[in-house]
Amino acid sequence: MHVGLGLCFQSLDAKMSDADIYRLELGLAARAEASGFDSIWTPEHHFSDYQMTPNVQQFLAWVAGQTSRIRLGTMVTVLPWHDPLRVAENFILLDHLSQGRAIAGFGRGLGRVEFEGFRTPMKESRRRFTEYTEAIMQGLETGVMAFDGELYKQPRTRLRPGPFASFRGRTFASAISPYSIDLMAKLGVGLMVIAQKPWDKVVEDLTAYRRRYLELNGTEAPKPILAVFVATSEDAAEAQRMRETYLQRYARSTVEHYEFDNVAFADIEGYEYYAGLARNIAKNGLERFNGFLADLQVWGTPDEVVAKLKRYVALTDAGGLLLLPVYGAMEPEVATRNYDLVATKVLPELQKLDVGGDLGVPYSPSVRYEAAE
Repeated sequence: MHVGLGLCFQSLDAKMSDADIYRLELGLAARAEASGFDSIWTPEHHFSDYQMTPNVQQFLAWVAGQTSRIRLGTMVTVLPWHDPLRVAENFILLDHLSQGRAIAGFGRGLGRVEFEGFRTPMKESRRRFTEYTEAIMQGLETGVMAFDGELYKQPRTRLRPGPFASFRGRTFASAISPYSIDLMAKLGVGLMVIAQKPWDKVVEDLTAYRRRYLELNGTEAPKPILAVFVATSEDAAEAQRMRETYLQRYARSTVEHYEFDNVAFADIEGYEYYAGLARNIAKNGLERFNGFLADLQVWGTPDEVVAKLKRYVALTDAGGLLLLPVYGAMEPEVATRNYDLVATKVLPELQKLDVGGDLGVPYSPSVRYEAAE
């Protein structure tokens, strides 16, 4: 099974300087290939302590220069914040610099502070995401950008350098709404599942996506990628402390950044799901939601972490895992110890799983990995 490393460069509670955070996580990124990870990923975020990752392709180009094998993914590039022409250029250039190791991840964004910083109305994000994704996918395949949409109009423009190789089978999107899922099926794009929804709801979404993908394309959909924050220790009590301290802090930072408790989402086109989430938080309390979000992640001894992740893979029939070991204001020694234990005790066991191939392997109704009870 393909297992990647995710790094998110959080700067919480003023525990470390920005330079020290980058020094720590760049050091882990430089070790990722030798540690055995199959890929390395980072999200895109701006203007806050939540995650200091403003230029993902630049970071991945740096990783490409340190490595020869490991693949390079965006978790995700938020399309409404960019000129689609530049997005296509950036991915094609990264692919040339890395000799075909780039993986494209797309999303439409949720952070209000980021939309405001880029002077982009949130109410347009769904329409921009739809048009930009179609235009970029065309450009990545043909080397030509041309689009005449409601919000995006691009005269025919040749991309140079041209595409290194097709991005089919190595393009994924974080999509949660029925509308986005339908779009991804139409474009032949795989799904990236970032653990923020109940797993039974994730399974419903994946089932709908697979059904729609087969209907539109006549072939089975690619298996999804799961992105999960991980805390592990040989000492079960320490693993529990990591859950209470770092996973809970990560969960709280997510609620703070995305304003999951903001009922005003009901008035923004395309964000109706989050209005319902805010009402649920108001009903059940913020601390309970923080605990729910933390518990979607994985913690425990290495054996317990492996078992939990195997269950998630079996539940969703995933084709890849992205493990994030540094988050929630972890001290450097805790972060390094967590990374080392994930790399030595968790990663090798997960890579033994046979899910039918590498990233992008098609879903098969009759052949799937089943976790042992």
